[in-house]
Amino acid sequence: MTSSDQFTLYSGGHRGTEAEFGRQAEQFGIHEVNYSFEGHQPVREQGLTILSPEDLKKGDISMEIVSIRMNRKYSLTNKIRKVFQTIFHMVNSGLQVFAVGWIQPDRTVKGGTGWAVELGKLFNRPLSVFDQDHNQWFTWKDNSWVKDQPKVEHQTFVGTGTRNLTEAGKQAIKDLFTRSFTV
Repeated sequence: MTSSDQFTLYSGGHRGTEAEFGRQAEQFGIHEVNYSFEGHQPVREQGLTILSPEDLKKGDISMEIVSIRMNRKYSLTNKIRKVFQTIFHMVNSGLQVFAVGWIQPDRTVKGGTGWAVELGKLFNRPLSVFDQDHNQWFTWKDNSWVKDQPKVEHQTFVGTGTRNLTEAGKQAIKDLFTRSFTV
């Protein structure tokens, strides 16, 4: 197995799931990159990368497309657009995507986390979600969610999810790192 210091976590450093991914990365000696933008303060500042307006534009997408993919409406506020643009950079940088949240009946994931999941699908990334209602990891295979116990298998990976992380979600992240990086 490759040494954990050869891996990089891409995240946003926000409270809840992303902060927990960062804490686990730090404990396992994994490099951390947290993307953000001017005026948005993450709780984790390790590896903080502030995206310029030009960088953010690289992740721009029609909010209509986002609404269609997510089966819901989003306001056209500047902040939510910047959040989605930042998520683009996370998923574009990581070759594997892990998220914690809630899988909806339409197979999308609740909230902004869902956009990271949809981008993971669009970019054909290995993709796993810990569903906090079912206390179970699911991996996207053949256009459906299947129960799984995923491992980090790519040297660049994304860790994202809900700000409302449960104890079970926190344990799931810890177990993911232990499964992946303990010899």
